[in-house]
Amino acid sequence: MLKVTSLEKKFDSLGVLKGISLEVRKGEVVAIIGRSGSGKSTLLRCVNNLEKADAGTIEIEGRALVKNGVYAPPREQREICLKMGYVFQNFNLFPHMSVLRNLTEAQICVLKRKKEDAEKYGRELLKKVGLQDKEAAYPCQLSGGQQQRVAIARALALNPEILCFDEPTSALDPLLTQEVLSVIRALTKENRTMVVVTHEMAFAREVADRVVFMENGVIVAEGTPQQVFDSEKVKAFVGLGD
Repeated sequence: MLKVTSLEKKFDSLGVLKGISLEVRKGEVVAIIGRSGSGKSTLLRCVNNLEKADAGTIEIEGRALVKNGVYAPPREQREICLKMGYVFQNFNLFPHMSVLRNLTEAQICVLKRKKEDAEKYGRELLKKVGLQDKEAAYPCQLSGGQQQRVAIARALALNPEILCFDEPTSALDPLLTQEVLSVIRALTKENRTMVVVTHEMAFAREVADRVVFMENGVIVAEGTPQQVFDSEKVKAFVGLGD
């Protein structure tokens, strides 16, 4: 579903991604962990075309978004990126739109769905995330956990092939964090392909098929949760080392 090869990204002279290679298979849940500044979010943003890579290749379902540092034409980029859904760390809902309109706007403008069909699907998604009674509310009237659940529903509204989460609970307190994690747990049972950048170690251990540990812009450990969390580098990271 997703293949990243020798991906590099610099900000000014600072190398943030240093030859990253990664594959995600259909139906797989991959958790990416590591210290702040290790390159996790930058990797996810490059895969979703929110940042431009300096070198390397990103292929989504066999189509190259960028190949050896050269990007596909803009129209093809848009087609490829429609296969990706992205949930931001800080929600990024449209503040001037109701909850339901946040879910229907892209369906209508991008997928060209009829308004009534978009609203019907939007309500189904709100029910899925437990917010069916909030369709007329505005983001400012919701808690952080509720806003993030709306953001998850919005990402699902375009029926993405791959769903990406960028530290979806980092802006939330512990109680609201559990609200959001329970929704993501439910999605993992639907055989969805998901990539989750997270600081929630217990969650990564529980839901991921594979865990990737990044440090200083490179992948230093990768495997099943048990394999990765048993490695000495990760034990040191989570405070379990000697």
